[in-house]
Amino acid sequence: MAALLPAALYAQSADLVLCDRIAADPGDPDKPANVKGVTQIAPADIPIAMQYCKAAAGKSRRALYQLGRAYAAGRQVDEAVKVYKQAIAKGSTAAMVELGVMYGTGAGVAADKEQARSLFERAAKAGDARANANLAALDGGVASANPVEARVLYAKAAEGNSAEAQFQLGLLQAKGLGGAKDDAAARINFEKSAAQGHIDAAVWAGAFWEIGRGGPRDDAKAKTHYEKAAAAGNTQAKEAIHRIDCPRVLKDKNGKILTHLCF
Repeated sequence: MAALLPAALYAQSADLVLCDRIAADPGDPDKPANVKGVTQIAPADIPIAMQYCKAAAGKSRRALYQLGRAYAAGRQVDEAVKVYKQAIAKGSTAAMVELGVMYGTGAGVAADKEQARSLFERAAKAGDARANANLAALDGGVASANPVEARVLYAKAAEGNSAEAQFQLGLLQAKGLGGAKDDAAARINFEKSAAQGHIDAAVWAGAFWEIGRGGPRDDAKAKTHYEKAAAAGNTQAKEAIHRIDCPRVLKDKNGKILTHLCF
C-alpha cells in the first residue's frame, strides 16, 4: 500500500493532509499549489478540522492558521483570536488578514481600525495581495476619502487575483474615481472577478455587454453573466434577463416604461 501513496505525502503528516483538505484557505500564500482550499469550512467538518489541524499545528504555521479558521467557523471567537495571534507570531500573513478583518468589522471582538490597519499593512508588506484590498476597503472602499490610494491598493490586490479587488477596481475605473475613467479596463476587471464567482461583478459585466460599454455589445454574453447572478438570487440580474428576453416596451404618455413585451 505504501508504494501507492503519492511521494508528496511523505513530506508531511497525515494530520496536515487532512487539515488542508477540509480547512485550507484558497487565498493563503502558505497553501501548496496542489491544495484547492475551501472558502468556508463546512459545518460538519468543523470538529474534524479542529482535531487534525490541532494535531498538525505544532509543526506547521499553515495548520495553526487553519485551526484558527476552524475555531472561527465554530464561533469560538476567543480561541480563534488566540490561535491567529500564534500564527501571526510565526509569520502567517493569512492570519494577519483574518484577524485584521475581525478588528476592522468588530466581528466577535471590539472594533479597532488602527489595529486592523497595522495588521493589513504588515501583511501587505510581506506580499499578501488580500491585505491591499482590505486596506482600501478599511476606509470605505470606493467611497473612500482617498480614492487615489484606494485605486493603487486595489490594483495591487487585483494582480494577486483577488475577486473582490478586481470588482472594486472595476468600479473605480468605471466611475473615474482615483484616476482616469477607463471602461475597457473596468470591463476586463469585472470579467475576471465574475469568472471567480463574484455576483456583483457578474451583474456589472452583464450590463457592459448588454449596452456595449467598454467593448462590443452582445446580449447572449450579457445574459450568460446575468444568469449566473440570478441563480444566486440577484434580483437585478433577473430583471435584466427579462429585459433582454422581452426587448419591446410599453410606455405611458410621459415616456415612462410600463412593461416589457414578449413575443
